[in-house]
Amino acid sequence: MRFDFSIIACRTDFYRCFAAQSGVGDHFGANLDALWDALTGDIALPARIVLCHAPSPDQSGELAAIFDLLEEAQQTLQGALALHYC
Repeated sequence: MRFDFSIIACRTDFYRCFAAQSGVGDHFGANLDALWDALTGDIALPARIVLCHAPSPDQSGELAAIFDLLEEAQQTLQGALALHYC
């Protein structure tokens, strides 16, 4: 999966892109709990998530919680989920 934060401006944009790329379908709840559930149980693993033009932590605003959750999922899944920044 690849997310371009030059066009993703808010959580709603991210959730829409995530649902489209991950194959979670219409049941995706578009919130942090649903994202966690999808990353740790619904998507095929191993998985690679590429985050392009990601804002710095002090400029991430409402997206900060998503970045934190992605990092936590990467640690929890011990190599089955890889985050790459470009």
